[in-house]
Parts: sequence; C-alpha cells; structure tokens
Amino acid sequence: MFDEKKLWKERASLRLKELGRYLRYIFNGHLMIVLIFFVGAAAYYYQQWLITVTPSFPAQSVMAIFFALLLTYSPVYHFLLEADKVFLIPLETRLKGYFLNSGIVSFVYQGYLLLLALAAFMPLYARVSGQGFRSFLLFLIVLLLLKIWNLNVGWRAQYEVETSVHRWDLFVRFCMNGSFIYFIFKQANMFFPTAIFLIMAVYYAYFHTRSVKKGLKWDALISQEEKRMASFYRIANLFTDVPKIKDTVKRRRVLDIFLKGISYSPDKTFDHLFSRAFLRSGDYFGLYLRLTVIGGVALYFLTFGLGQILLAVLFIYLTGFQLLPLWNHHQNKLWVDLYPLRDNVKTRAFTLLLSTLLTIQGFIFAALVFIKGDVTAALLALLAGIAFIYLFVHFYSRKRLGDK
Repeated sequence: MFDEKKLWKERASLRLKELGRYLRYIFNGHLMIVLIFFVGAAAYYYQQWLITVTPSFPAQSVMAIFFALLLTYSPVYHFLLEADKVFLIPLETRLKGYFLNSGIVSFVYQGYLLLLALAAFMPLYARVSGQGFRSFLLFLIVLLLLKIWNLNVGWRAQYEVETSVHRWDLFVRFCMNGSFIYFIFKQANMFFPTAIFLIMAVYYAYFHTRSVKKGLKWDALISQEEKRMASFYRIANLFTDVPKIKDTVKRRRVLDIFLKGISYSPDKTFDHLFSRAFLRSGDYFGLYLRLTVIGGVALYFLTFGLGQILLAVLFIYLTGFQLLPLWNHHQNKLWVDLYPLRDNVKTRAFTLLLSTLLTIQGFIFAALVFIKGDVTAALLALLAGIAFIYLFVHFYSRKRLGDK
C-alpha cells in the first residue's frame, strides 16, 4: 500500500545524507578558514561603516529591495526524481501530504535565511531610524508571513503552462513584496500596507482558483529540482568527483560576438571549448553576472575606504572559486582526450579565460569606486584586485585543480 509519509521521509533522508556527504568535502579544507576570516573582516568593517552612516541613507529602500528578492525566490524543495514522471503521476491526488511536508521544510530553511539577513540589517536600520532594535520581532513575523504567502503563490503559479505567466508572477510578487516591506520599514500609514495586503489576497485567490482543476507540471518540477542540485554538484565537484553531474546547454546567440576573436588554429581548441562552455553550459555566465552585479551594488553603497578594497577582493575570490569547476566541464567526454595537443594547451586556455573574466570584473569594481569620487580607493582596489587575480589564477587555482 502506498504511504506518502514514508516516501517523503525516505526522499528527505536520502537528500540530507547526500548533501552532508559532499558538504564534508567542501568545508573540510582551508575554505572554512577563509570564510571565517572574510566574515570576521566583513563584520568589523560593517561596524566601522555604520559609524559614518547618516540618517539620510536610504536604508529602508535597500532593505526592501533585498528582502523582496529573498521573498520572491521561494522554491519548494520536493525531492522529486526523473522516474517520478512515470510512477507517481497516477498517485498525484494522494500526494498532498508529501508536498505539504516539502513546503514546511522549505519554509523553515528559507525562514532561517530571512532571520540571518534581518539580524545583519537591523544595526543599519537602527542607526538610520534611531528606533533601536525594538521592531526586530515585528519585522521578522511580517517577513515570515510574507514567505508563507510567496511559497503558496509560487506553488500555485507553477500549475500554469505558459512560461510568460511564471515571469510575470515573479515580477508582480517582487513589486508587491518590496512595496509592502518598504511601508512596514518606514512605519507609514497603515492604509498603504493594508491596501497591498488586500491585493496580495486577491492575487493568491486568482492562482488558487485557476489551479484547482489543473494537474502538477511534473516535467517543470523535476527540471527545477535537477537545476538546483546541478548548481550544488558543480561546487562539490571541485572537491571530489561527483558522478551525478549533468550538462545543460543553452544557446545564447547574442553572446556569440565574444567568440569571434578566437581563431580556429589547433592550439586554440580549448579556448573554444572553455569559452563556449562558460557562455552556454549550466549557469556559469549567469553566476558570473550575478556576482558582478551584487558586488558592484555593494561597492557603490559602501563608503568605507579599506572596506571597499576588501569587498572587491572578496567578490573576485567568490567569482573565481565558483568558476573553477569549469576546468572539469569536459572531463567525462572521451573525445577531448583524443586531441593531438600538448598538455599545457588546456591549462593555458583555462588560465587565460579565468584571468580575463576576473580582470574585467576587477576593472568594473574599481570603476564603480572611481565614479563615487574616491580615486585613491579605486586605484588601490584595482591594484589589489590585479595582484589577487594573479595569485589566485597562477597559484591557488593550479594547486587546487592539480590536487584533483
């Protein structure tokens, strides 16, 4: 007899064991020491920066945008597998408890992230608003309730087939989340958050009504779960072999312009492979773009000189570290080993691509600091970034990749 509770416990237990096994490899080396150092340094310079913040700083707007992003991205971790498209579809009507447990686990994990983020932002809010930490509990409750709403709406929206509906849902929820949180943080007249609350209730009712008679989109759900795990596997693959990695390819024609400068001579073979993998495979390009944007925004709002330099180096390190799995992107393809090329051709191509990407990012960070008018900090950020990139690419990355 089918037991949905037993199935969920087995799936959740297997996933936790799998994550735990790979996380031991990830945090067993010096990475943990580096993270502790950077977190400690960031906390120190954050405290120093708070001293210079004036009441005119738009803390509420920054917090509203940040938390709107955290709230809008509300996936449900359901642990579905490829075979479920065959074996569980006939049992879909008996899986309500299964997905309810998945929603609870997703809420607990994402709620914990909201707690950490709010704890990090509250000193800034207290400094700007002058109201101290007395509203911390109220803000946390509001954020957790909004997270529940987002999880439910996001789940109901996935019943829709059209991808345009999903994109519009993300945009609409981001706007409503940001507006509601902004008025709460500003402690504005209750008319405004109440009006938004009513709109949010109608918005949920709309998707709930449309989804009642529709079935789950199993292909989309399983694809989302696989993408989340693939991102984790790419990081874990840097520390140990991960046989479950699957390659995904997406043609981005607008980016082909960056490939035209690479010649078709034999010694440029791996230049083509690595460049095309970066632009088309998995989420390398998206990850690089996101870290560059997040780092740029953080640098633009951070006014403490030395902190800007450390932050620029931190984001360059994070980007470079996340791009290292690109080295092993073709490791399971036998035809790559058949190329009649020298051993150093692959190393040279990867080193060149990694250096180029990190250098571009370093110049962007320095330019943002320069635009703010801090010429000295911009020059130091650029020099520190170049020096770090050289050490990272020619020493750290080669040692890390050589150890595998």
